[in-house]
Amino acid sequence: MKTTNVLFEVGLEEMPARFMDDTEKQLKDKTTAWLENIRLDYQNLTTYITPRRFAVLIEELAYKQADQEEEAKGPALKIAKDAAGNWSKAAIGFSKGQGKSVDDLYTKELNGTEYVFVNKFIEGQTQEQLLPGFKDIILSLQFPKNMRWANQELRYIRPIKWLVALKDDQVIPFDITGVKTGNTSEGHRFLGEQLTITNPLTYKEQLKAQYVIAETAQRKQMIADGIKELEKENGWVIPIDQDLLTEVTHLVEYPTVFYGQFSEAFLHIPKEVLITSMKEHQRYFPVQTTSENLLAYFVGVRNGTKEHIDSVAKGNEKVLRARLQDAQFFYEEDQKQSIDENLKKLHRMVFQEQLGTIADKVSRVTDFSKMIANELHLSGQVQEKIERAAQISKFDLVTNMVNEFTELQGIMGRKYALIFGEDETVAKAIEEHYMPRNAQDQLPESNVGSVVSIADKLDTIVGCFAVGLIPSGSQDPYALRRQALGIMQIIQEQQWDLNINSLIQKVYTIFDAKNIPTAEKSKVIDQLESFFKQRTAYIMKEANIESDIMEAVLINQLSDISFLLEKARWLKDKRLDPAFKAEQEAFVRVMNLAEKAEGDHEVNTNLFENEHEKLLYDTFLQIHDRYKQALADKQVGKAMEQFTVMVQPIHQFFDHTMVMDNNQSIRQNRLALLKLVATDLNQFADLTKVQWKQQTQS
Repeated sequence: MKTTNVLFEVGLEEMPARFMDDTEKQLKDKTTAWLENIRLDYQNLTTYITPRRFAVLIEELAYKQADQEEEAKGPALKIAKDAAGNWSKAAIGFSKGQGKSVDDLYTKELNGTEYVFVNKFIEGQTQEQLLPGFKDIILSLQFPKNMRWANQELRYIRPIKWLVALKDDQVIPFDITGVKTGNTSEGHRFLGEQLTITNPLTYKEQLKAQYVIAETAQRKQMIADGIKELEKENGWVIPIDQDLLTEVTHLVEYPTVFYGQFSEAFLHIPKEVLITSMKEHQRYFPVQTTSENLLAYFVGVRNGTKEHIDSVAKGNEKVLRARLQDAQFFYEEDQKQSIDENLKKLHRMVFQEQLGTIADKVSRVTDFSKMIANELHLSGQVQEKIERAAQISKFDLVTNMVNEFTELQGIMGRKYALIFGEDETVAKAIEEHYMPRNAQDQLPESNVGSVVSIADKLDTIVGCFAVGLIPSGSQDPYALRRQALGIMQIIQEQQWDLNINSLIQKVYTIFDAKNIPTAEKSKVIDQLESFFKQRTAYIMKEANIESDIMEAVLINQLSDISFLLEKARWLKDKRLDPAFKAEQEAFVRVMNLAEKAEGDHEVNTNLFENEHEKLLYDTFLQIHDRYKQALADKQVGKAMEQFTVMVQPIHQFFDHTMVMDNNQSIRQNRLALLKLVATDLNQFADLTKVQWKQQTQS
């Protein structure tokens, strides 16, 4: 079959680096789906992206679609023919619509009814007819931010400057915003020239000759190799931040690594400040010794060759010097203030219009921290540190340094707190209470930092829900999902038995006392409990727990996450164990019937009519306390081992007892007995939710 090689390239003004990975992924996914939809086979598909272009190369693309024969179903025969046996208007219209005549119709029976059918031949379309449709792929790409230019109506990531569309050496005609496709591309903005592409397979090499490395992975590797070479030459350690490496890769078309230096006098500034100045503002890689001490050097990436690299380094040194001078000024000025002075300024910083100022938040977080510390029965000394850490947790937000480098909130709080003479544990907690900042971030190490972190996050989450700021879809401006997940992860890491539902109720009460909520209490509480349950389910999903088991163990209030996971894993193992079949059948039968119990009737032994009722009741009383204690001690296997004793009495009870007796008192008493057993079982999990049979058959 005849094939061609096809290239599409869109040239633009420089795109934001943070959007480029997603743009390339969309380009590949959408092109792959498009080729499948238009039924053109191909050998290979490669995408390219640089700041000024994105492109896709399709190798050995079939010249035309495969021809098709298709059977089209028409009306029922009784409609297709009239009483005289002639073709009706419906049959004639159907055949014409398929490009055929009534002579081509035939009948087939489907589900007892005869229908008319026709076979039609569909000739495959060619590349000439199909490939101009790639314009729709270009226009379908989505970007977080778009712009318009000149008098164009199109909103796009950046103005389109040129379009290349080739099949072998022939241009595929279409245009976007007045820019017509051709075979002319652009090289590096400063080093390259315009180039004519006559063969899609030479695209990458032709661009390289014009100082454009089209492949993202190749540019990234060039940067990494350059950094490693500097390490080897100078005996340095240059940590490669992968996010920074990706960003720098997307800022250049022809990367060249260089290094510069700054005055050692700046090294008295906290390491975190210097690194942030280099990374966030200048996109430099910091340089360290093998013992992780910062050196007065930096590594940058130039968009060009090594020519005049010394001048480039000096220019970057000058820019960085100004940045570090600012940082030094901020650092020295901040130390002229005091913690108390900074705390007063928090009264002028609004946290959220309905939730008050940062000072209001700090006051609530202090109350919540003390409440959590009491729940955990922490020592008086630890509680004092928790209270102090909560009280001063936000003082650094009004410092010059954090105002300039928001990424340093908490970090500078810890540094300044130590300078101002605060206890080291308290200072550490100021930094820790922001953790985890993201999914990859570390968790607080100390009890003090963990408690204040939970309190701070609970304040934000419950407060936002109370005033109707609830995440929906991808909208979560206060990062409530991340913060809730952080709470659950901290509890899990610390192995604390904290009841989230209970905490929510207590935190909400404080908001309620201040007349902050804008919705009905029961509705907000339900929303919050559901929200936290979803986050817990996420943790379980990450631990490879199936959805039915999640639902089973999450039936009760959220408490010790580690214990919930342990129960879930126990159920996951047991439901695949054939030996557990008799046990699960007994337990599930009890739980299903117990739902029919009405009210809270006590079990009356005088109403027992057979020995099997008494045996079930007596066995329950024997194991009840041991079972509850095993659960309290977080001993999953031991707890369920106690309940296994109930299996035989349960089976005997059902074999010899009619639960739904005609006598109402006897029926209520038997249901009350089953409810007693089921209530204990529910403390472990709702076993009716577990799909036992489906799993054992799989």
